[in-house]
Amino acid sequence: MAEKPKADSLPVAVLLTGCVALGPISTDMYLASLPTMTRVFATDVASVQLTLSVFLVGFAVAQLIYGPLSDRFGRRPVMLGGMALYFLASILCSIATSIETLIAARGLQALGACCGPVLARAVVRDVYGPERAAKVLAYMSSAMALVPAAAPILGGFLHVWIGWQANFWVMAGFGGTILLGIALLLAETNAQRNPQAIDPATLAGNYRLMLRDPRYLGYALTVGFAYSTIFAFISGSSFVLIEVLGVPDAYFGFCFAVIVLGYMSGSLLAGRLTLRLGGDRLIQLGGVLAAGAGAAMAGLVLAGLPSVAGIVGPFALVMAGVGLIMPNAMAGAIDPYPRMAGSASALMGFLQMGMAALVGIGVGHWHDGTALPMTASIAATALLSLLSFRLLVNPRKR
Repeated sequence: MAEKPKADSLPVAVLLTGCVALGPISTDMYLASLPTMTRVFATDVASVQLTLSVFLVGFAVAQLIYGPLSDRFGRRPVMLGGMALYFLASILCSIATSIETLIAARGLQALGACCGPVLARAVVRDVYGPERAAKVLAYMSSAMALVPAAAPILGGFLHVWIGWQANFWVMAGFGGTILLGIALLLAETNAQRNPQAIDPATLAGNYRLMLRDPRYLGYALTVGFAYSTIFAFISGSSFVLIEVLGVPDAYFGFCFAVIVLGYMSGSLLAGRLTLRLGGDRLIQLGGVLAAGAGAAMAGLVLAGLPSVAGIVGPFALVMAGVGLIMPNAMAGAIDPYPRMAGSASALMGFLQMGMAALVGIGVGHWHDGTALPMTASIAATALLSLLSFRLLVNPRKR
């Protein structure tokens, strides 16, 4: 059997970036189809948005399982099992004939998908250590941003040309490719397996230890609220831009691409400046930028001036701030726990996805035919991200 590439090689870095991209692909690719799906399945906006929120709930809960399993048995076998489940669930999504079946299939899809991001972060921590992990995660985030930029564009055209099911066939193909890549390229990176990692008492103790650590909790909540700004937009943008502001289905993805460029800019800056300025300074800078831009966007809507430019422009700045925040806050949370990197990443991911799911459900239920529920949610969560960092991590008193 051919020897696998080194864990810090370019092919493995590309593979890990693909693993992290599973989440955006699974949530962003079919966004342009959401308004049509309300008619196809004869249901309402809140029910269709449950296909997003249920995905996040499943994504959040399964991380609490995958992280400890990988600490006990290794990253590679757990990733193989999760990706096989994602592949099969994506096919089930594509053949769903009712909204209830699609929601259930999306839950299964999430149970498989979450192994990618949570264990990719743990692999990065295994390979690069605490000093370089934030820089590597930042570059991975900037490269990964190409996927959510392209996915809504491709998804919009597939929706127009073929139908909503085509997006789930593409997800299945992507998942199958990642599964093959893990099998062929990824060697085991967990050199400190913990035999007690899946013991219920040990697991509960580990999670309790982290939740009682103000710095860990502060970083995790900073990540959670920052990601919630993204999911508030994901949940409401297709309805606001397509139905309220009249953007054609096929061109919705181009609005999304502009926003993703903001995230790429922030992530690239984080990669270049983290070692020079320090992660905490960049988190604070990103928090101020995101909170200010979110407030400006909501203010324009409250003033009766909703427009495509007035939403896409400010939210691109929100995303630039989030790009500065997320890789540095993720690394800050995981760094103190090298023997529990999988569990630390899993708990952070659980909080991140769980919080975003609640925000998404709220945006769906508050939908009133205007842009206000979405923009107000973005402004609030951006502000809470900044406050979580300032009040709990509090770098001035470290």
